[in-house]
This record gives sequence, structure tokens and C-alpha cells, in this order.
Amino acid sequence: MRTRGFYLSFVAAICVVLLGCLALPDLSHAATAADIDASVDKILVQFKQKHEGATEALKQAKGVLVFPQIIQAGFIVGGSYGEGALRIQGTSVAYYSIGSAAFGLIAGAQAKAVIILFMTQPPLTEFRRDARTDKSWQVGLNGDITLVNVGASGAVNSAQLNRPIMAFTLDQSGLIANLSLQGAKITRINR
Repeated sequence: MRTRGFYLSFVAAICVVLLGCLALPDLSHAATAADIDASVDKILVQFKQKHEGATEALKQAKGVLVFPQIIQAGFIVGGSYGEGALRIQGTSVAYYSIGSAAFGLIAGAQAKAVIILFMTQPPLTEFRRDARTDKSWQVGLNGDITLVNVGASGAVNSAQLNRPIMAFTLDQSGLIANLSLQGAKITRINR
């Protein structure tokens, strides 16, 4: 029994180290502001092209936080990490990282993009105040994010845009609904 506990601890430690190597690049490989902005542009174009109503949703938002690639990896114990930009009126005003830990039936690695829309000014103001370089903004603790599911047509229905903070998750094929942001910590980074 004691051997099994040691084995699980060892496997968990290896997974954390591997995730760190995968998701936390060293400074020589850190994304620049220009790299992040180019990736954000690509995701927003993909979102607008593949999903009817996306352009209108982006126009209605007071702020748009885009994480072009959140890498989720692990084996039993895992986590996720990504970097992105907050845009207000189409201009990047700050850069952020998102990270979370996960436990349970996790195996492998995958990458997804997340687009978070701040539909009203108060939650955007609170987010910008609370997500600093020395303090994280935690989903579910500092604010709730409603994950938006789209119908079979892939259209973004304007009737769904009635929550203060909403999120869309995308993979290579478009919108998906199997990424939980609960507990994720978002922290401002210097780029």
C-alpha cells in the first residue's frame, strides 16, 4: 500500500515537471507582445469566420480577453497554461496568463483557445483592478464566467449575450464546450 502511494506521488511529480517544461517557457522562448497579438488576431478571425453572430458579439463587448492557446496536459495530475491579450476597442491594452491545476482522470495533452467577453463595464473594471502582476483574478471566486454553448449551426445567438462575463472555447474545428474555467487564475504579465 505504501509503495502504491509512493508510485502515485512519483508519477504526479513527473507530470508536473513535464507540464512545466511544456507550458512555462523559459525567458528566451517567452512570447513577445507582438507574438501574442498575432495569435490573438488569428483566433478572432477564425471565430468571426466560422461562427455567425461572433462579429456582433465582439462589437457589443466592453473588453475582449483572448488566450489563443491554452495547453492542458497531465496524467492523473495535470494543469493548463496560456498567455493572451485584453483588447478594448480592438487595441491590446494588457497581457495576461491563465493557469489551473486539475486532478482526476487526465491523460495526454491538448490545446484550446478561449475568448472571454466582458459585456458590461463594471466586471471589466473589477477584472483590470484585481488581475495584477502581484495578484490573480480567479474564476468562480472573483467573478463568474458563463461558458456559451452554440447550437448545431455554430451560430452565436444574440439572446445568449445577456451575462456580464461570457466565454467561448475553440479548437481547430471551432467552438467546443468541454473546457471548464472554474478555478483558473488569470494574472497580468509584462510584455
